[in-house]
Amino acid sequence: MTIDILQSEWDARFPGSGSRLELFFSPGRVNLIGEHTDYNGGYVFPCALSFGTYLLARKIDEPVIRMATTNFDFTADIPIVSNYQKIGEEWVNYPLGVINEFAQRGCSITGLELLYSGNIPNKSGLSSSASIELVTAVALNHFFNTGFSRIDLVKIGRAAENRFVGVNCGIMDQFAVGMGKKDHAIFLKCDTLDFELVPIKLDGFKLVIANTNKSRGLADSKYNERVAECQAAVKMLSAGNPISLLAEMNLADFLANEHFITDEVIKRRARHVISENDRTFEAVEVLKEGNLIRFGQLMNDSHDSLRDDYEVTGIELDTLVAESRKIPGVIGSRMTGAGFGGCTVSLVKDEAIDRMIQEVGKNYLEKTGLKAEFYVAEIGDGAGVIG
Repeated sequence: MTIDILQSEWDARFPGSGSRLELFFSPGRVNLIGEHTDYNGGYVFPCALSFGTYLLARKIDEPVIRMATTNFDFTADIPIVSNYQKIGEEWVNYPLGVINEFAQRGCSITGLELLYSGNIPNKSGLSSSASIELVTAVALNHFFNTGFSRIDLVKIGRAAENRFVGVNCGIMDQFAVGMGKKDHAIFLKCDTLDFELVPIKLDGFKLVIANTNKSRGLADSKYNERVAECQAAVKMLSAGNPISLLAEMNLADFLANEHFITDEVIKRRARHVISENDRTFEAVEVLKEGNLIRFGQLMNDSHDSLRDDYEVTGIELDTLVAESRKIPGVIGSRMTGAGFGGCTVSLVKDEAIDRMIQEVGKNYLEKTGLKAEFYVAEIGDGAGVIG
């Protein structure tokens, strides 16, 4: 979607007058390593992507908020009120939830026309919802001079998804989308929001994201199941070394205390979380040293742990990873996100990218009957005003 095409879409949808048009952008995100660690008190390592959600918007004198998108047919004209209500399961609930959060904080929101256009694959696990939330929050902050900090906007985005949309997500997605920086990843502890921006120098390499195009219907139920299993592991391990969250242990501590866990499945769940947290620490260090080969090995180890110990991958993700690792020049490949579908992320030499996309796509289709989609990703900035 070019800006000229977006302008043409605007002219067709929103004739009439208003204030000057403003353009905003908010990225998608990918987590490079640190999966299922966040709700266990551990670290994650996401980065913002160069593709995401554009928002063309203006203030109007009428007491109404008009919302449309180039991605779906549904549109809405919503009267200005002090307390907004959810509209079925429509996409407008993501921006509307943000508008409601601003209203609940005492902000005076007046008439708006909003046209969204996103190029994040829907339901890919690359955070299209957080991208919509943050681009809306940035626009409202800009139009109405509300003075919220970027961290405030991140929290507003999460609150909108939790309280209005009704999805009990953590804060990683909104944080990466809102706080991202070009050519950096974010070493983030989700419960405290302590973070560090880590430079990512991929000289001669690119991140290639592959979308399984598999429905992620199991993700929510299995997510809740894994949370319960981790809580059970904490209770058992506390018999020998009192802890409140798994990531309070490192792998050496776990190996010295794993005999307190009597259930083999629970033991494997704990081993993944604790080893993954250790891998995330090491990943940050080796990237600071410029050691991409070791970082790729850690990506591979992460996926294998998610497959064998945490059991959240599935045949589609495993096939994409296995086929990617066969290609010379792919030095790391892993699932990213909650699992049971969604995407993989691979670290690939520039000269191997075309071969990877062609051969992995062909083999994946033959083995699963699904057509994968590939995206060569750049690491971009967080949400902001374009002009």
